Amino acid sequence: MNHDVLDTHRKALQINLDPGKYGTFAEIGAGQEVGRWFFRVGGAAGTIAKTISAYDMTVSDAIYGASDRYVSRHRLQQMLEYEYGLLLERLAAKRGANTRFFVFADTVTARSYSRRDEAHGWMGVRFQSEPGSAPSQIIIHIRMFDRENLLQQEALGIAGVNLLYGALYQVNDLPRLLPGLLDDLNRSRVEIDMIKCEGPAFVGVDHRLMGLELVQQKLADCAMFTQQGEVVQAAEVLYQKPIMVVRGNFRPITMATLDLIYCARSQFAGELGIPEHEVVVVTEMTLRHLAEGGVIDPKEFLDRADTLALLGLPVMVSSYGRYFRLAAYLLRNTRMRIGIAMGVRRLRELFDESYYDDLEGGLLEALGRMFKKELRLYIYPVVEERGRIDARTLEVAPHVRQLYAHFLENGLIEDIRGCREDYLGIYAREVLDQIRSGDPRWEAAVPAAVVARIKERRLFGWTGAGGGSISATCDRPGV
Repeated sequence: MNHDVLDTHRKALQINLDPGKYGTFAEIGAGQEVGRWFFRVGGAAGTIAKTISAYDMTVSDAIYGASDRYVSRHRLQQMLEYEYGLLLERLAAKRGANTRFFVFADTVTARSYSRRDEAHGWMGVRFQSEPGSAPSQIIIHIRMFDRENLLQQEALGIAGVNLLYGALYQVNDLPRLLPGLLDDLNRSRVEIDMIKCEGPAFVGVDHRLMGLELVQQKLADCAMFTQQGEVVQAAEVLYQKPIMVVRGNFRPITMATLDLIYCARSQFAGELGIPEHEVVVVTEMTLRHLAEGGVIDPKEFLDRADTLALLGLPVMVSSYGRYFRLAAYLLRNTRMRIGIAMGVRRLRELFDESYYDDLEGGLLEALGRMFKKELRLYIYPVVEERGRIDARTLEVAPHVRQLYAHFLENGLIEDIRGCREDYLGIYAREVLDQIRSGDPRWEAAVPAAVVARIKERRLFGWTGAGGGSISATCDRPGV
């Protein structure tokens, strides 16, 4: 989305010259790169009450309390709460009637002499919309891709100024706030893969739609939400966990898809020798899955997410049209086994060479990038005119048969065992058509809780026509 771009210097100077805004900067891990901008442009006395860098862990704990991880959302929240309370305690009586107080904080790990792993961190602003008002808050997670420490620090400083400027001037114009986070930056340098806005300035704003916007506006490749609707940075859920991902439209989720999830999870956990509840099951939708006629309807996205949440399923939205890109993302978050569960039809597409015409290495490159380390495909059968087809009986092009056989024989592609044969003829497209046309047969193809929700909120084009009350249940425990 196009918007007027102010450079970092002008943003910092505008804040400094605004007498109605005053606050604290608390930064840990990569220097005081954000606060430094306000000293650099001049007039910092009009903005900065205090800057602090509690760099030593013991000092940091003494100020903010103990924390298991210093670069974490929990530590950032501790910093914001402590510094904001202290700011009001010291200055509210003196200048609270005419001042909108704020606290900016970040906790970041950047490249250094001793660290060469991922550079990332958490940033947040707690601020007043009006003098004396209850605070609102924006928290983001940022990843930095520059190879040099100084460049990472520079990117961090720019992103922090952008965040503070957005919090102070753009909370009523979120379509401008989000792309503004990358002003004077680009995606080759940083990614903003989580944002959460809360407080009186954001009444009525759904966190999940903000995450969707991050992906749509290309600030991130992926956004994730728990079954409670909580926006999370993916590593908070996936870090060093065994992961099972199921991609789909979920409009609506059907008994066949639920059977796929339950059976694949059970098989996956059994192979690892762990309880099923230790497997993180994620339902994933790509932007292409969400778009109808090239347009994404935010309400329908929330409808799908809500029906999945009813079944205890977290949701991921991504721009990863191809599975090897999804696999690379998952491998970045865990060293444990990763399972991708899919139907035979998706597996057939996966081995279609025409799907990779734009890759120099074609099909071989795509599969080589996908099947790394502990990744496995779990395949749900389908019933077609020719009969039942599974991974073992699927016919692929003659010139890729040996390659396909290699993956089968080495256990990288497995048939899902224990499937309900009576669910194999359920297809989501047909179910959606039945919902829209008033054909009551759809109720037998959809989990009972989702049937009730569709009727209660008239989702997916259901109008109440046609009647019918038959619904199916699944005798397996919830995810």
